[in-house]
Amino acid sequence: MLDIRHLLRAKRWAQNPPSAKRVKLVLTAIALALLIVGLEHFGFWPEWAKAERLPRRF
Repeated sequence: MLDIRHLLRAKRWAQNPPSAKRVKLVLTAIALALLIVGLEHFGFWPEWAKAERLPRRF
C-alpha cells in the first residue's frame, strides 16, 4: 500500500536525485549479488564458500 511517507520520500528523491556514481555503485552491487545467486543455483559456486545452517540455541 502506498503511504504518505512513500510519497514524501519519492518527492525528495525526485527533487534531489542520487549522483550517477551512486547509481552505478548500486547497480554494480545488484549485478554482483545476482551473479552469485546464479552461480550457486547452477552449481558453479564452490562448496567451501557455502554457508552452513547452524542449529538454533534456546
